Amino acid sequence: MTFGRVNPNFRLQDQGIEGLGNVYYNFMEPALIENALKRGEGTLGNGGTFLVSTGEFTGRSPKDKFTVRTPTTEDTIWWENNAPMEADAFDRLHADMLEHMKGGEYFVQDLTAGADPTHAINVRVVNELAWHNLFIRHLLRRPDRDALDTFVADYTIINCPSFKADPAKHGCRSETVIAVNIDKKMILIGNTEYAGENKKSVFGLLNYILPEKGIMPMHCSANHAKGNPVDSAVFFGLSGTGKTTLSADPNRTLIGDDEHGWSDRGTFNFEGGCYAKTIGLNPEAEPEIYATTQMFGTVIENMVYDEDTKELDFEDNSLTENMRCAYPLESIPNASDNGLGGHPKNVIMLTCDAFGVLPPVARLTPAQAEYHFLSGFTAKMAGTERGVTEPSPAFSTCFGAPFMP
Repeated sequence: MTFGRVNPNFRLQDQGIEGLGNVYYNFMEPALIENALKRGEGTLGNGGTFLVSTGEFTGRSPKDKFTVRTPTTEDTIWWENNAPMEADAFDRLHADMLEHMKGGEYFVQDLTAGADPTHAINVRVVNELAWHNLFIRHLLRRPDRDALDTFVADYTIINCPSFKADPAKHGCRSETVIAVNIDKKMILIGNTEYAGENKKSVFGLLNYILPEKGIMPMHCSANHAKGNPVDSAVFFGLSGTGKTTLSADPNRTLIGDDEHGWSDRGTFNFEGGCYAKTIGLNPEAEPEIYATTQMFGTVIENMVYDEDTKELDFEDNSLTENMRCAYPLESIPNASDNGLGGHPKNVIMLTCDAFGVLPPVARLTPAQAEYHFLSGFTAKMAGTERGVTEPSPAFSTCFGAPFMP
């Protein structure tokens, strides 16, 4: 059966996804939390937060991400940075995943990526887990409810953690897979419950699409002076280097915490929410972010908490260094209501230098800034990727190489 609000001419069966059990379209936060609790996916926390563990996978699996090689992508993908998958292997993966999904309950969100409507794309996200659907509802941008009646997706993501890939059959590395097919406008994710794969898949798409339009995708946070979007700043950095913390300045307006575009009109947020690291989160140093950990609907991921009081332990990293909370932008009181800013007056690069190569603070000349941006010396932070347990030095082009197709 079908529940929720959806374009009657663009249901899953119209996309060839058939034989499912109940399908829940565009459920809002209370209904998603209710379903996640009923299905035993997590625990209700203080203030109506949702507490969840992602199990084995507490960070991204970059070595299990593949891009389908086709005539369209042959000369447009950076293959040294992106593992290829053959088209027929993707087709087998797709068919086997759809067969695996038959009879199961699925949750669908129809969302947009890009605050500038001129450059936004429509994304349908199909989740096996209700809390994943809540997560991506926070992290992407939510259309007006009336717009759902005519919504048609440009790209579709299917995320099925219970599906295990077969490397020999599906042309991948392990039972975990993130497969991107540009031609079919589809991304398949299997055998990982880490929610960040949902949002970073969309970022990868925009990194492929927007440069052709003369727009620079940026792995950065951004803010602007209160009442003055022209006075904008961007903060580049890999995951876990401080983008969210530094952009959530109570004296400035938050544009976004992780993914933005820079067009000839200025900067714009790709997302509709934030995904903040919570290890060591301090109510005095970061009051706006800390407050979200007590707000209704916030997803609290991989944090240790008291079983009786549900009080969170912000210092216990026994599950992962990469414990996080996900919340909509409006949870931050000084967030922008339109996600738009001007051309940045200040560009800050967060190198997270764990090895003393660079001075703690350096003001760069334009030539130095160009060199440092392109070389991208930094460190990968513990927990953000599978297998990274301590800071490790890295050269990440434009501070976003993991997400550059």
